[in-house]
Amino acid sequence: MRCTLLVPIVGLLLLALGTLHAEDKSEPFLTEDLSGWEGLIKEHWTYKDGELIGTTPKGLKSNTFLCSKKKYKDFEMTFKVKLKDGQGNSGVQIRSKLADKKWYAVAGPQCDIGEGWWGSLYGERLPGGMMKAAPKDVQKTIKKDDYNDYSIRCVGKRVTIKINGVTTVDDEFPKMEDEGIIAFQLHTPGPMTVMFKDIVFKEIK
Repeated sequence: MRCTLLVPIVGLLLLALGTLHAEDKSEPFLTEDLSGWEGLIKEHWTYKDGELIGTTPKGLKSNTFLCSKKKYKDFEMTFKVKLKDGQGNSGVQIRSKLADKKWYAVAGPQCDIGEGWWGSLYGERLPGGMMKAAPKDVQKTIKKDDYNDYSIRCVGKRVTIKINGVTTVDDEFPKMEDEGIIAFQLHTPGPMTVMFKDIVFKEIK
């Protein structure tokens, strides 16, 4: 009787271990060599010890982005972000497309990071520009020279943005593309440095 019970139990354990092993094969969102991403990486981007740093010591003539090669549909994403000395402007593009490979310029909705714009949804290279401005009171909660908690959720046509636990955008955008790249921005003119850490990205299927 004991041997009869042991066989199915061992089988279940092996199945469970196999499932865990399969899950471990999932590709990380970012790696230190930034494989799976494209942009002016040598000039502006590094990823080390879990922190993505974008810098423009000589300034920029055109906005540039670190772009995912993979396109994403529904997802949720959390991270901490800081602008050095509170200066400069950045953002995270969602459901976007590469528009100019010379500068790695991108077109699409951007979750904004920058004084006066934190938490807004802006249409980078899109007609009309601003898609949804964050409430002005939110800007008072921003830690100018420290890390701020940032959350993005994109499901269907709905985009939800939160900063430091405060919802800045939660709306439907009918013209939102069904899928697109994720991209991190460095804005003109600079110089500037932006730091992202504790990045957690999860596709929703």
